Amino acid sequence: MHNIKSFLFALVVLTISLSAQVKWEFDKSHSKIGFSVTHMLVSTVEGNFKNYDGSVTTTGDNFENAKINFEADINSINTDNERRDEHLKSDDFFAADKFPKLTFVGKSFKKVDDHNFKLIGDITIRGITKEVELNAKFNGIVNDPWGNTRAGFKITGSLNRFDFGLKWNALIETGGAIVSNEVDLIINAELVKEKE
Repeated sequence: MHNIKSFLFALVVLTISLSAQVKWEFDKSHSKIGFSVTHMLVSTVEGNFKNYDGSVTTTGDNFENAKINFEADINSINTDNERRDEHLKSDDFFAADKFPKLTFVGKSFKKVDDHNFKLIGDITIRGITKEVELNAKFNGIVNDPWGNTRAGFKITGSLNRFDFGLKWNALIETGGAIVSNEVDLIINAELVKEKE
């Protein structure tokens, strides 16, 4: 009898837990997966990935400990310069023919305060996986006029491209790199709650 009660209790807890899981999808028309690098030591070049997919799973509307998965299509890279984009897809940088996807798998999403989270996860580029720590500014949750619940985040951080085999490195006369080793990530994500 005790075993049956324990089993039923576990089943109820599991059912409640599963029912509380909420999935959020990217609203791609209001999100941007961007990056920037320093060029010639004096200016900034920005780019983004046009094609990407990802999901966020939370317990209710509480984003702490959210499960985050994301991937971007390297061939969709866009820096407003076709020649540069083709160079970025080549073996000097992303080697898109061999490694067509950039992926991110979240490991922890911890609340710092009401408006900020710390996101830690594994990013994979060119088949190389490294852990990164990112800052996520929480812009809040709203209900739109069409019955959707939306949440917004601005995620920022940086990584060293050499850590991922993006090895091209020409130097200018003063000795500095044409393209900086450090890449800044700027991700504006608008998430839409999946309807029940």
